Amino acid sequence: MTGTDVRAAAPRTTVQRIAGASTFWIALVLVALCVLFSALRPDAFPTLFTLQTLLIEASVLLVLAVGMTFVIITAGIDLSVGSVLVFSGVIGATVMEALSPGGDATGAGPGVVLLGLLGALVGGGAWGLLNGLLVAVARLPPLIVTLASFGAALGAAQLITDGVDVRTVPQLLRDGLGFGQTAQVPHMVALAAVVTLAGAWLLHTTRFGRRTYAVGSSAEAARRAGIPVRGHLVRVYTGVGLLAGLAGFMSLAYFGTTTISGHSTDNLNAIAAVVLGGTSLFGGVGSVFGSVIGVFIPAVLTKGFVIIGVQQFWQPVAISAVLVAAVWFDQVRRRSRDRR
Repeated sequence: MTGTDVRAAAPRTTVQRIAGASTFWIALVLVALCVLFSALRPDAFPTLFTLQTLLIEASVLLVLAVGMTFVIITAGIDLSVGSVLVFSGVIGATVMEALSPGGDATGAGPGVVLLGLLGALVGGGAWGLLNGLLVAVARLPPLIVTLASFGAALGAAQLITDGVDVRTVPQLLRDGLGFGQTAQVPHMVALAAVVTLAGAWLLHTTRFGRRTYAVGSSAEAARRAGIPVRGHLVRVYTGVGLLAGLAGFMSLAYFGTTTISGHSTDNLNAIAAVVLGGTSLFGGVGSVFGSVIGVFIPAVLTKGFVIIGVQQFWQPVAISAVLVAAVWFDQVRRRSRDRR
């Protein structure tokens, strides 16, 4: 065995593994952005208020991104999460209105709020289940299925409300979840953190997570290994729908209205965040931690540009450039791995 062969066969050190991970480099980009904006506006960016608002604004997207991570790891895609979010918020608000005297849910109690949450989760889960059945059982392409659901869910929400936002949201919900804090930690942020930790635990430590990676790496190999691929995909898409339903209820709590026309790009933002975080569009590779970083890169860019006074038209340009760079890096890494 030559010296070159010995070096090639030698196990990689911890430092080498970290340096070779795309998540590490994306995290460095996030740190660099925070340092840059802090240096440009030390009086405005590195403050508790900026941190709180940044975390709150990213909470809904973070919940969507956790679910999207599972889908993309299976080599799938879900373009419907933004519309499912809207539909779930409409269902939750409509349920709370229907259970309130005179149709005004502003003064509704905790029981009505919990039933509204249940309605939102059921609404989101139903769309996710439908997507999963069409993808896994009918074997239709995920892109086409979820693109159709994108339009159908939004149309259903508009039919229910006649295109008019529901604005009678319980004050208890707004004060408790939308703007509530405990020890200066916003409740929206705490809920998103719990969802993120639960998603990370499910993906990285359980059989469900291992099967998710296996299906994304090779669905045929997973099937031959005894993994029920169809049933697993149905569960993954249903889970994404449930998280979209939760995100819709969180949005309802924060904005105090259903914001039917306010989530047209949430699906693309969630996909971009997951890809920025190192999850491969080809499946089989990804992490929830990477998706967290991917969520905060566009969030920090947007917040930083606002603080330093850059025109808002530059924000999507910068985010798109970072996204293209992340996809390029993923393809380079994939080609390098295939050559070994």
